[in-house]
Amino acid sequence: MSDYQGPMRVLSGIQTSGEMHLGNYLGAIRKFVALQHQHECLYFLADMHAVTVWQDPEQLRRQTLHIAASFMAAGIDPETATVFPQSQVRAHAELAWIFNCVARLGWLDRMTQFKDKAGKNAERASVGLYTYPVLQAADILVYKATHVPVGEDQKQHLELSRDIAGKFNHDYEKPDFFPLPEPLIKGEFGEAGARIMSLRDGSKKMSKSDPSENACIFLRDDADAIAKKIKKAKSDADALPSEPDGLEDRPEAKNLVGIYTALSGKSSAEVLVEFGGQGFGVFKPALAELVVEKIAPIGEELRRLEADPGYLQGALRTGAEKAASIADPVVREVKDIVGFLT
Repeated sequence: MSDYQGPMRVLSGIQTSGEMHLGNYLGAIRKFVALQHQHECLYFLADMHAVTVWQDPEQLRRQTLHIAASFMAAGIDPETATVFPQSQVRAHAELAWIFNCVARLGWLDRMTQFKDKAGKNAERASVGLYTYPVLQAADILVYKATHVPVGEDQKQHLELSRDIAGKFNHDYEKPDFFPLPEPLIKGEFGEAGARIMSLRDGSKKMSKSDPSENACIFLRDDADAIAKKIKKAKSDADALPSEPDGLEDRPEAKNLVGIYTALSGKSSAEVLVEFGGQGFGVFKPALAELVVEKIAPIGEELRRLEADPGYLQGALRTGAEKAASIADPVVREVKDIVGFLT
C-alpha cells in the first residue's frame, strides 16, 4: 500500500510511430483535452518507446512534430497542459534503469503485449521491446502521477507500475514516496468512442497500417476525403435497428453508430431512435456531415501547425523544461534513497 498524500497529477503519452486518426482522437486525445481543464496534466510524445522497433530517424522527427501538432489542433493548450518529447527529459531513462533493478523477470514474462508484438521472433526482438513496460512505469512515476488515462490493453502495464512503485516503497521503507497510480477509463467520458474500428472491417481496430486507404480517417483528412471514406465504409443491406441490442451481430453497423454516438454526444439508443428503420443511404450522409463538422477543422489547424515547425519545436522545448523541473528533483531523491552519491 502507498500512503502517498501528494497532489492529483494526470499523465499519458502517445507513441510517435504513426499518423493520428479518428480512433486516436476519440479514444485518447479528446479525453486529454477535457482533462487539462480539470487537473494538472502532462502529455508526452513517446519517442523512446517508438525506437523499441526500427524507426527511420527523419520520419521519427516528423512524427514527433505531427503528434504535437495533432494534440494542439485538437485543443490541447501547451500553456495549460505540459506537452513534451519523452527523450528530452533524461529523468525518464535514469529512473527506468533503477526500476529495471526493482522489477522482476517474472513480472515482465507475464506482459502479454510483448508476446503479441514479438510473435514467433521473440529472440530477435530488442531488449527495449521486452523492458518497455518498465520505462512506462518510469514515465508515470518520475512525475509521481496519480492517474493515467488508459485503454483496456494498457491496464496490465499500469498494474506493473503499481507493483514497481509498491516494491520500491517497501524495499526502501518509504511507504509514502511513490503513489500507486490509478487508471482513468470510464468516468464522465463513458465508453463511447473508446474503441473505433476499421471502416472496412468492423472486427479490427482502426489503424494507420491497414492496407486499404479507406479504412482509416486521419486527422489531417479534409472534408472531401472524410465524406468519401464514410460513403465507402463497409455496411450491410439491412436497415438500422431501433434498439442497441440489434447491433450485436452487425460489427460494421455497430462501428458506424458508435462513431456517430461518440461525436454527437448522444447515446446509441438515442441515435437509433432517430435512425432506426432507415438504411445506410440515409445514415451515412448524416454521419459524414457530423464527422466533417467535428474533424475537418482539426485537420485544417493541424496542417497550419505542421507548416510552422519552429513554433512546434519551441513549444516542445518549453514543455520539456517544465517537465524536467518536476522530474529531476524526484530522480535526485531516488538516487539518495538508493544510496548513490549525490
